[in-house]
Amino acid sequence: MSPVDRRPASARLDEVDRLVAAWTRERPDLDTEPMQVWSRISRLAQLLDAARARAYSAQELQVWEFDVLAALRRAGEPYRMTPGQLVAQTHVTSGTMTNRVVRLAGRGLVNRLANPADGRGALVELTSEGRARVDAAVADLVRSEAGLVAALPPPERERLAAMLRRLLLAQE
Repeated sequence: MSPVDRRPASARLDEVDRLVAAWTRERPDLDTEPMQVWSRISRLAQLLDAARARAYSAQELQVWEFDVLAALRRAGEPYRMTPGQLVAQTHVTSGTMTNRVVRLAGRGLVNRLANPADGRGALVELTSEGRARVDAAVADLVRSEAGLVAALPPPERERLAAMLRRLLLAQE
């Protein structure tokens, strides 16, 4: 067992530091500074994806199921949306959404209803079972995500969130 490194995190090297150092050594002609940010975001995204999968699986949900159920839950009462609204919220195609709604309805997590405002359209409604599952999954998720950022004190988390927001808005 290796001894615990008691140096502050800012003084220790991580996997990205080693990766960037190797690229800098092998390709000194390239500016590898962007890797300092994007490689860390990529690795953190992998950790987050795993934490999310664990939170969802505890409620017997797949990631895509949570996405649809969460969109409906966030819509507020009566927890209904059109398939088009769900497509916009979850960034999938309409064909994919149709398949997802059928599968979720088969599990009793959503109901498909006629849209009274559009005789040709439908509404997707969260069932009480769907609401219970998504509520439990989001509670598990928030606890898990809190653990992932626990190394940073609240003021640093706020600054990081603000910087990431600026970066994301610049890409959108």
